[in-house]
Amino acid sequence: MIESRGLAYAHAGHGALQMGDVSVAQGGTLLLRGPSGSGKSTWLALAAGLLTPGAGEIVVAGQSVGALRGPARDAWRARNIGFLPQRLHLSEALSVADNLALAHFAAGRPVDRAGIHRTLDALGLGALAARRPSQLSGGQAQRVALARAVLLQPRVILADEPTASLDDTACAEALALLRQTAATLDATLVIATHDARVRDALPQAQQLAFAAVSPERVA
Repeated sequence: MIESRGLAYAHAGHGALQMGDVSVAQGGTLLLRGPSGSGKSTWLALAAGLLTPGAGEIVVAGQSVGALRGPARDAWRARNIGFLPQRLHLSEALSVADNLALAHFAAGRPVDRAGIHRTLDALGLGALAARRPSQLSGGQAQRVALARAVLLQPRVILADEPTASLDDTACAEALALLRQTAATLDATLVIATHDARVRDALPQAQQLAFAAVSPERVA
């Protein structure tokens, strides 16, 4: 679940971004809609505990994120949040399987090789475990990033513009995969997007609209 009230954040030297209130039940879906630079990525960073609100409160998976500090926040994030960034951040120095193992390191857990291979198999990636990211197609790389995000069975999945560079077929496949994965985990799914195809594919999802802001407030 996710609830926010009076949420605001100001990037250094700029005016505060004011964000609408939301209440999303566990297992629900929320779309953050608006143009690039309107604050959607900032909202995701607040929900993941990567940023601290300047005002208001956001509660994610039963935890007031702003109340956590330092290592406690990092440990909470590793246990509860699966983050699919717009830039996938896959290490070329590592195999697909070892890129997933980074999630275990981040959570302070021993590497579970069996769990890694189960997750890869579930997303149709089992045959790619030994490849390097440069040996993957764009769609395969996105699936690997999603596998890493959900490896520890998070309660919340945050996806930042997951369809921005995809054609219509790949867009539909990516959305179906996100929805299926979230449903399997009973995870709350949040998608930040300016893609009308996402809105059309998820008409029942809750929505939080972000308005365009001046260039000096881009986030």
